[in-house]
Amino acid sequence: MSFVATRIAAAAIVLVTASVACSHDPVATATPIQHVVVIFQENVSFDHYFGTYPQADNPVGEPAFVRRPGTPTVNGLSAALLTSNPNGFNPFRLDRSAAATCDQNHDYTPEQQAYDNFAMDKFIEFTGVGGPGCPDLGLGVKLTMGYYDGNTVTALWNYAQNFAMSDNSYGTTFGPSTPGALNLVSGQTNGAAPPNLMTSSGPDTIDGSVISDPQPTGDKCTTRDSVTMSGLNIGDLLNGRNITWGFFQGGFDLSTVNPDGSTGCTRTHTSTFAHVKKVDYIPHHEPFQYYPQTANPMHVRPTSVSTIGQPGDPAYHQYDLDPFRPADPAPFLSV
Repeated sequence: MSFVATRIAAAAIVLVTASVACSHDPVATATPIQHVVVIFQENVSFDHYFGTYPQADNPVGEPAFVRRPGTPTVNGLSAALLTSNPNGFNPFRLDRSAAATCDQNHDYTPEQQAYDNFAMDKFIEFTGVGGPGCPDLGLGVKLTMGYYDGNTVTALWNYAQNFAMSDNSYGTTFGPSTPGALNLVSGQTNGAAPPNLMTSSGPDTIDGSVISDPQPTGDKCTTRDSVTMSGLNIGDLLNGRNITWGFFQGGFDLSTVNPDGSTGCTRTHTSTFAHVKKVDYIPHHEPFQYYPQTANPMHVRPTSVSTIGQPGDPAYHQYDLDPFRPADPAPFLSV
């Protein structure tokens, strides 16, 4: 059995996956399932991509999405939420001309303010503002109420048609990328040392819990305030059960040279839709690098394709995105 986690980094407006592993020899499992692939959204809510699933508008000039007969609806944007939303502005569909939008505010305190003691009705007021110079499509803070459907995020909707989707899976922590990534692999964000590092936006930790984006201590590409996490993560549990696994993140292989000549920690590319140059590897998106027992701080490459996901390899379960398909394409063959 193998565990694979994939992150889609909407903040960079490019597909940046972080993923994970595969077994190469047949193993006995309690069910026919031998590979688990987890796609974990980066800075995007469920409703932003799947709020109307499986119903797409299918306007003329855009790829049509046709759902399979019997596809269940999701716990998403109901008729009431679409037309009488308590957030001060009704949700609206973003079409293919708005393929690239800016992040909305997703810092620790604004997210709690938007949550509004379970009312969840202050997102426009507290999380609707993007970064400096952020294009807002003429919508300003209301952009946070926009959503895509199967005509625009077609690949993700097709994954949902072929596999499983967790429409009732909720985040259990507030804050930006790092708390969410740590929470994904460990179920909590406590155990950071040293605590209370300060950045321009405030503390990275409070009482040993990560609330902002410190980078992983020891990572070759770390350039600013960093922390080391104690405790166990899911990689430890998989190792303890002799289950092969790995985490694949774009840009992790520092020996790769991009077409623009960039390489190493400063490997870059220019996104197709946003036309913005971004660094490929972002240290604070790689949760396993924070834990000494699962880190690959020097970004060592796997010994061979056959060792990916296996214990004892010097890459220690941390890889670039490129080896993912050669390692084990089986999970994607039915898509």
